[in-house]
Amino acid sequence: MSDKRENFRKLRKKVEDIFRNAPGCHDIEHTLRVLHNARLIAKSEKISDIAVVEAAALLHDIARPEEFDSGGKICHAIRGAEKSVKVLIECGFRDPDFIKKVSECVRKHRFRLRGPNKPDSIEEKIIYDADKLDSIGAVGVGRAFHFAGRLGAKLHNSKAVALSSPSYGNEDSAYREYLVKLRKVRKRMQTRAGAALAERRHKFMRRFFEELNFEIYGKK
Repeated sequence: MSDKRENFRKLRKKVEDIFRNAPGCHDIEHTLRVLHNARLIAKSEKISDIAVVEAAALLHDIARPEEFDSGGKICHAIRGAEKSVKVLIECGFRDPDFIKKVSECVRKHRFRLRGPNKPDSIEEKIIYDADKLDSIGAVGVGRAFHFAGRLGAKLHNSKAVALSSPSYGNEDSAYREYLVKLRKVRKRMQTRAGAALAERRHKFMRRFFEELNFEIYGKK
């Protein structure tokens, strides 16, 4: 047990180092919020071994910096799954089954992936939901504006403009992120606990953008 705790201590330190200079929308604070969400959902799902969930939560975004630097050409989930194997071994983890489960959780946590990349095991579903919860609600709105600011995107734009614009551009506003992705999250949650938590956050987010549209355009 002491070795396991030491391995997790090393893992957290390794992840903190990876995100030392990361921007606020995908930094160590995001990772720790996902870890908190994962523990919360796992408690409701009553899984027997939470170690896979905790390790995957810490590692799920380790390739985010590479994806952003590539302008979205690199998939952080796929690259992260590959990197997580090496990081776990470096931190002292040796059980190949454990390492594979963690890596698969990382690979299958992304919103846009489907088919064989859709979460299957309960651990994979928990990590997927835990990450998605941090993308919606009040935190999700804040992160969307933060990301848009990094791109130099506009504060706001109309629905028509937002939906007709590409990602990583001047029109990639927080509202575009809401229309393209965030408003769909609640219906894609994989666990009962995750779905219940997502419903409250969705309602707040919808009200926020309705108010923003009203203040700017005079209509919702």
